[in-house]
Amino acid sequence: MHLPSFLWLWKIAAWSMGLSLLAYLFLAITGIWMLRVRTTSEAPLGVILPWNRGEVRSLHYIIGITMVSLVLLLLAVGIVGTLGHFGSLGHSPHIGAGLIVVILVLVSAFSATQISNRKPWARPLHLGCNILLLLGFSWVSLSGWAVVQKYLP
Repeated sequence: MHLPSFLWLWKIAAWSMGLSLLAYLFLAITGIWMLRVRTTSEAPLGVILPWNRGEVRSLHYIIGITMVSLVLLLLAVGIVGTLGHFGSLGHSPHIGAGLIVVILVLVSAFSATQISNRKPWARPLHLGCNILLLLGFSWVSLSGWAVVQKYLP
């Protein structure tokens, strides 16, 4: 596949990655908030939001759905861009890092939908995936920077 320029793809990827990291930060904040309220019945730092617990949970879900969408967009851009530029995949460790992040995001999203008192395995799986996702995002960011250097003139 030979497209006129891949610059537009890299712009999409850069924005998607930046927004994914921002979403991850907001998910961490709202997730810690919900955990703190659930375990201590107190708002973090004594700050009381004009929202009830259900609204923070809904916000957490909306941000999570947004992050899943952005990560899947990144996957598509990476595959199209790499195939279009090189003709095949697997030119760097970035594809492995990216696939691990995609899997972690999807497992985290699935486990979030399963969290309940009847499924005690879901919350630890969700939290564990999100902690690993911090490492995954770090790895994919560093390896992605190396890939971007190949494309820049």
